[in-house]
Amino acid sequence: MGRSTRRSALPGFGLTMGMTILWLGLVVLIPLSALVIRAAGMGWDAFAEVGLSPRALAAYRLSFGAALAAAAVNSVFGLLIAWILVRYEFPGKKLIDAAVDLPFALPTAVAGIALVALYSDNGWVGSLLAPLGIKVAYTPLGVTIALVFIGLPFIVRSVQPVLADLGRDVEEAAATLGATRAQTFHRVILPAIAPALLTGFALAFARGVGEYGSIIFIAGNAPFKSEIAPLLIITQLEQFDYDGATAIACVMLVLSFALLLFVNLLQAWRAKRGTR
Repeated sequence: MGRSTRRSALPGFGLTMGMTILWLGLVVLIPLSALVIRAAGMGWDAFAEVGLSPRALAAYRLSFGAALAAAAVNSVFGLLIAWILVRYEFPGKKLIDAAVDLPFALPTAVAGIALVALYSDNGWVGSLLAPLGIKVAYTPLGVTIALVFIGLPFIVRSVQPVLADLGRDVEEAAATLGATRAQTFHRVILPAIAPALLTGFALAFARGVGEYGSIIFIAGNAPFKSEIAPLLIITQLEQFDYDGATAIACVMLVLSFALLLFVNLLQAWRAKRGTR
């Protein structure tokens, strides 16, 4: 008897791959290519004058540094929240689960105004921190807190389904073999959730780098201190300096792509190592 062919619910590979490349090109590749081509047409001197100026470098440091710090903080507390939501039953669980997605639903400008109201010197939280000499609003710390707020759902929603599939039986099996709680976490749970955790980290970082609305109100926007790169792009556009905005955007594109590529390569390395 001949081998039976399994019929796919979607068209064949050639057609679906062609549609994938076409749609990806229209939505992502062509706009980004236009950005790179325009930046390349500026010439190196004109490009470096704006894209690599001291003011732009300070904005890059703040945008990428705050995004990395916020993603790292969310990796810890997002994992903790996902663990609580998956492993325990308690009153108000559905409410907390729904509250995780609020940064997705809330307009970013509204989030920024709310954060300023909380962390300004006369705000509910800021008034308690001010006597301790801790200033949050209009500082890089305020930028980081805003990015923690908007990036938390990416970690929780990436890790939560993996923890749900993992189940309690692996923890019980490790306990029967004499493993401590720390050993169970580091040797059993963490390797299983690491790819999802890295994915959430990458998503939170990528969102943080390009975030504008929730940061603009709490950052203070002082050049060389609390000015983010997206704001610098908007400033260039308001001055009708489209080449300058393109140069800054192109630098951000290259840096973001390099960091995300590193995260993806790290994921692939961990997956390859786990199969050995």
